Amino acid sequence: MAALRSVSYVMPVLNEEKYLETAVQSILAQDYEGPIEIILALGPSTDATDAIAESLALNFPVMLVRNQAGTTSNGLNVAIAAAKHDVVVRVDAHAKLMAGYTKLAVEVINQTGAANVGGVMKAVGHRPFQSAVAWGYNSPFGLGGGSFHVGGQAGPSDSVYLGVFRRSVLVELGGFDPAVIRGQDWELNLRIRQSGKVVWFDPRLVVEYHPRSSWLRLARQFYDTGIWRGELTRRNPKAASLRYFAPPVMVVVLAASLLSAALGWTLPLLLPLAYISAIAGLGVYSGKRVQLGGHLAMLLALPTMHVSWGAGFIAGFAFRAKPKTGD
Repeated sequence: MAALRSVSYVMPVLNEEKYLETAVQSILAQDYEGPIEIILALGPSTDATDAIAESLALNFPVMLVRNQAGTTSNGLNVAIAAAKHDVVVRVDAHAKLMAGYTKLAVEVINQTGAANVGGVMKAVGHRPFQSAVAWGYNSPFGLGGGSFHVGGQAGPSDSVYLGVFRRSVLVELGGFDPAVIRGQDWELNLRIRQSGKVVWFDPRLVVEYHPRSSWLRLARQFYDTGIWRGELTRRNPKAASLRYFAPPVMVVVLAASLLSAALGWTLPLLLPLAYISAIAGLGVYSGKRVQLGGHLAMLLALPTMHVSWGAGFIAGFAFRAKPKTGD
């Protein structure tokens, strides 16, 4: 294959006034020697996001396109359609690329011949609750231990975080499925693998991610993500990992335990009590990796992640997900 060099960064943006400038600055700090362009797909934000984006476009090589649907999948497709370079680097407004990310990713995609390469999502929290959520992202006790959360060996993978793509492959496969609101990366990577191409994980590729900092937004995010994981699992059961079923099973067990207790059977209460005790133990185990106060916040953060995702998975698997504008 001919070596790829020119890079288009694509970023869907919706209500990201707190993080957008940091994300764009992490792109500009890449010090990549090849031709680049940055394309922001602006959804119908209700905060100062558009004003910040317009300011960035006046001072840097940033192109603005409109994403009227407001969804991540549609925003990515709109940005990709406007891209003119050979490599498409997906960036999230909640993310910050590590130094040298682009250079290394282009080297890996050229060396391996992969259609898509990606690495580790390094979640970072700046407040106690957010730091507890970040610990959950980076731990097998939070999100199940996928390689792009906890690391692993370089090699072919089912999916990777964000992704650095050959634009030709995105064009060939029709980009992201606009009907998939969450889990669109997993769905696209499945189609890439089904087409006989390779998705490649490299732990040297690190992206800093800032998780939701409020309980309500976290619960909504994980419920919506669970819905789409359930929907995608129902569509593609053979491609699903067994770890996807752990949260919904836990939700069913906890619900059955509480119902039994309401009917007068107190013994089943030992199960939810054991679960909360285990979460408290993880708060102690996390040690200095969580900010002061985050250890107590773990009692809220981890159950929210587990229960919201599990309940969403059940809803999506049983009743089908419905496309809508996502957060």
